[in-house]
Amino acid sequence: MPRKIRVVLSLFATLVLAGGAMADPPGLKTLSIGAPAPDFHLPGVDGKNYSLADFSDAKVLAVIFTCNHCPTAQAYEDRIARLHADYRSKGVAVIAISPNDPKAVRLDELGYTDLDDSFEDMKIRAKDHHFAYPYLYDGETQATSRAYGVLATPHVFVFDAGRKLRYVGRFDDAEVKTPKSHNTINAVEALLAGRPVAVEKTRVFGCSTKWADKRDTAVKSLQKWDAEPVSIEPIEIEAVAKLARNESEKLLVVNLWATWCGPCVTELPELVTINRMYRRRPFQMVTISMDEPAKRDQALKVLRENHVATTNYLLHSTDRDRFAEALDREWPGPLPYTVVIAPGGKVVYRKSGPIDPLELKRAIVGQIGRTYK
Repeated sequence: MPRKIRVVLSLFATLVLAGGAMADPPGLKTLSIGAPAPDFHLPGVDGKNYSLADFSDAKVLAVIFTCNHCPTAQAYEDRIARLHADYRSKGVAVIAISPNDPKAVRLDELGYTDLDDSFEDMKIRAKDHHFAYPYLYDGETQATSRAYGVLATPHVFVFDAGRKLRYVGRFDDAEVKTPKSHNTINAVEALLAGRPVAVEKTRVFGCSTKWADKRDTAVKSLQKWDAEPVSIEPIEIEAVAKLARNESEKLLVVNLWATWCGPCVTELPELVTINRMYRRRPFQMVTISMDEPAKRDQALKVLRENHVATTNYLLHSTDRDRFAEALDREWPGPLPYTVVIAPGGKVVYRKSGPIDPLELKRAIVGQIGRTYK
């Protein structure tokens, strides 16, 4: 299936989930225009706790429900930052709230990110991207998200000075292109000027809110993946050289390991998690065991114990120097060793020794992208 069609279908599914009743708890209803802002008491990534009273001086309050993992939410991070920067001095307060229960997010829903929706990872995202506005966590109880009726991330609620809702919906009408309808900014400017908001309500698009009742789905997905078959095949030097040329359209991660290498075996679960995150994208993970061919059964046993359902090889050569030249001549020799190869054969990341999972995820998502563009 062509990539553009896959992207359109993926986005369509996201739109359906964002608005479909099957994605939301029974009785969930988005705030109506004119409704008062529900109060909240939530922790922020800066170590402070926040409530509505902390923003009582603001002429306009924009409450934006967003998150770490969603590609649509990530596409709007810069625009949210600009909203805060451009209107802070005019009396506009911007608050971002993550509505998601991180335990309800499946690993394959993290294919566009390096971080999940946990409070600790929210702190990392805020620090990395220099969030200058409060970023609050509602994943513990989701009470605030239910009170507002959050359907998707991002979902924008703009309140006037009396904290009555005057706009609800999308930030604007274009995720990755230049927007034609600047809905949130138009609402903010109208309220600052004392005018009625021309367009009070729009549809939302983005990733559906991950309510706690989806935890069971996440658990079942892990059980399903753990049951996937695991195999190992021999690979010769010539095939390794072809692998390194990466003539595919996929980003390739190659991990060298051995059963006698403690750190190699220890990091296999992290590699499994990373593979499950990105394998629905243009991505492939390959492991190459450096065990002796006679140790094939032992290598396969370790792979099966760790559910390594990737493309697994056992090197059929004793010429390590020739192997290194074929795969990556910069490999110094120790295990484990991990290399990321872009389509066309360019090495974009290499790590001698145990991986730093976050570092590797950033290398991957930096190549395959964080949004639907």
